[in-house]
Amino acid sequence: MLSHKLFFILLALLLIDGSLWAQKTESEGTGKISGIILDSISGKGIDYASISLSRQEDGKTVNGCTTDEKGAFELTKITDGTYKILIYFMGYGTCTKGNLVINPKNQTITLGVIKLSSKLTSLKEVSVSAEKGVIENKIDKMVYNVEKDLTSQGGVASDVLKKIPQVDVDVDGNVELQGNSNIRFLINGKPSSIFGNNLADVLASIPASQIQSIEVITSPGAKYDAEGTGGIINIILKKSKAQGFNGNISLTGGTRLENMSANLTMRKGNFGAHAFFSGNAQLLSSPLINSNRESQDPVTGQYSSLVQNGTSDFTRNGYQTGIGFDWDLNSKNTLSGSLSYNSFNRVNTGIYNRQFIQPNASGTKDTTINDVLRTPGIYQNQSVDWSLDYKKTFEQKDREFELLYVSSIGNNYAYYGQKQIYLTPESLLYNSSYGKNKGIDYETNISADYTQPISETALFETGVKTVLSHINSNSDVYLENLASDDYEYNLPQSSSLTYNRNVYAAYLSATFKLLKRFDVKMGCRDEYTQTSASFSDAGTVNISPYNSVVPSFVISRTFQTNQTIKLSYSHRIQRPDYGDLDPFLNASDPKNITTGNPDLKPEQSDKIELGYTKVYEKGPTINVVLFYRGNKDDIQSFMTYYPTLQIGDSIYKGVTLSTRENIGREDNYGANFYVSVPAGKKITLRSNVSLFQRYITLGNLPGQNISGFNYRINLNAAYELNHSMSIELFGNFNSPRINAQGTMPAFTTYNFAFRRQLFHKTASIALTATNPFNEYISQKTVLTGTDFTLISTRQLPYRSFGINFTYKFGKMEFKKIKEEEDPNLTTPPN
Repeated sequence: MLSHKLFFILLALLLIDGSLWAQKTESEGTGKISGIILDSISGKGIDYASISLSRQEDGKTVNGCTTDEKGAFELTKITDGTYKILIYFMGYGTCTKGNLVINPKNQTITLGVIKLSSKLTSLKEVSVSAEKGVIENKIDKMVYNVEKDLTSQGGVASDVLKKIPQVDVDVDGNVELQGNSNIRFLINGKPSSIFGNNLADVLASIPASQIQSIEVITSPGAKYDAEGTGGIINIILKKSKAQGFNGNISLTGGTRLENMSANLTMRKGNFGAHAFFSGNAQLLSSPLINSNRESQDPVTGQYSSLVQNGTSDFTRNGYQTGIGFDWDLNSKNTLSGSLSYNSFNRVNTGIYNRQFIQPNASGTKDTTINDVLRTPGIYQNQSVDWSLDYKKTFEQKDREFELLYVSSIGNNYAYYGQKQIYLTPESLLYNSSYGKNKGIDYETNISADYTQPISETALFETGVKTVLSHINSNSDVYLENLASDDYEYNLPQSSSLTYNRNVYAAYLSATFKLLKRFDVKMGCRDEYTQTSASFSDAGTVNISPYNSVVPSFVISRTFQTNQTIKLSYSHRIQRPDYGDLDPFLNASDPKNITTGNPDLKPEQSDKIELGYTKVYEKGPTINVVLFYRGNKDDIQSFMTYYPTLQIGDSIYKGVTLSTRENIGREDNYGANFYVSVPAGKKITLRSNVSLFQRYITLGNLPGQNISGFNYRINLNAAYELNHSMSIELFGNFNSPRINAQGTMPAFTTYNFAFRRQLFHKTASIALTATNPFNEYISQKTVLTGTDFTLISTRQLPYRSFGINFTYKFGKMEFKKIKEEEDPNLTTPPN
């Protein structure tokens, strides 16, 4: 089935190519023009810059291309004549180079290095900062530049992510990429143990002011880990490359969120050091929760119902701090390292009125139990990450070797309590209890990568990697002794887990030209996984090792009218993480118990994307992505109803148990449409529409197969009042989303922001408002499983107002600010 889809998409790509190629009226020649486009400040190559070749006499465009990841370009098959080149990239001055003569005696022109200057702003004695667009579509990823986003000022990482095309974030901070929540998150390109726990807590504890940009990679190549069936999201934190001492500080106060961040950088010559601190707090909120569960005993056929309503007070806070360095040992060798500490904390206290109705043993009369349930809960995580990176370059262009060591250790603590008041005990079901879960997870990544150019148009990459993971988890449960009113340790319900997983990987990748028209990057990664587990109640469990072959490729074609078509395929896997595996039974609500599943298998995914991008000279950008993703052994939350459930030596009645399961299969067919349009000189409009059809096949799990249509629409409008003041509006709507057992709720959010730059743009103040006209977001969830239906509604307080102040300080000196002028290289006025 997959091979047929791939065949037709390839055929469509070739037909489109043929159609566009047929429009070319110029006869092919033998001339060639090449060069390298670099940023004038950093000296780094500018990838995906647009190169347009036109005739000098009449300005007619005859050829074009885009630069590769090193900033290099090459125009071929040029007929004799006199030409000029136009070079364009968003955030940089548009440059031209003219009087380029191709004739029988001069068939090859090598322009060498051309340096583009970014638009200028001032920061005390200087400086230059790039006026990049909010979103940059690059050849292998999408980059979101956070500093250009006003409505995220004063927010957190999850607020930023909801603005990015193809990314969905619900009101609880859960993230999906093209409808898939199994995403590989990185910090500055490196893994971290903090993402193996509660992702929503982590993203809610990283202030937006701390983030420089976010990279989204939907079809990663062979060089990347195979982990993450949804793709990769890389969060780049701020770090200056300027000489001297400088930094910035950001403070935010609000009715719902408060945060601050500070960054310091010192750089002298070939050595630089940096330090940062950021903290975040979500203030107390009290969602209103109501639920109604109707269930049927599969043996007796008798019905029962459970009605719950109440509030759940919630607070969250966290902070991160770290230091790092980078040292250019010489022109060919660089060493860098970092050390960071992270701490996250979440506290919630629920108070619910409950009514449980069920027939008595004879079935002649209903038994009604009314009670009040109090459920305090705490979750804490502290982790330390450290890394060391060595990179060597060679005389030969693009030849590189890199050795990277990354390690982390995380300490996790969870606590739940449940106290039932005004109830009639019938069994141990009604005992109050509390539980403690302490866990620790270690992870070490060691990798070596080597890049070898084969020719001017061919590149070879290879590397090896080892990932060593270790998890310890201990769950202690205490039950109330009704006779003594004391809490006693309960051995049968307590448990412990030791889990080890080692991954050994190697990859090969090649980049080359195909038929002189297509840019191709293809590769294969092999990952061998060894796993061992030991449980307190089951002893050592034998888990067979498995091997994963992970192929990938991308084929792209750029046309002379700044159009690009790209086809990509990738195979990915999703290994269960700490939260999925942890067998800790959270019985804070004795009628709705949650636990992990140590028996989970890895999820397997195949993905095809067909993308089209058009960049117009005056600013508008259009990007369209069509995709198919098929997941086998898809990991999802799954709920099962039990009339009676024995856990250890206790019997629970009328219980739903939620755990993580491998469902049979999930198939998604979708599209994403993104457009950015400057409406005049001061207004910019951006809109993104994501939609997909999902089919879920449950396989061996009980229940029925399900399908549904999902969509998301957002609109962003920015208006520049003058050179120092701007306003912005962002609105987002997510449709109801299906999962294996029903429908998750729709929601609407909207934000307003105003920013005023101060003190020659070294400082700014921003005012933000989120859902100012609605105090609550109302959400309805409907879940249906074998013998039960659950309908729940939640009123989530979401309206908030905030104020943010940001200040940049220090003396900054950039090398190579003054570039030697080329008489044929001009920068037109902005």
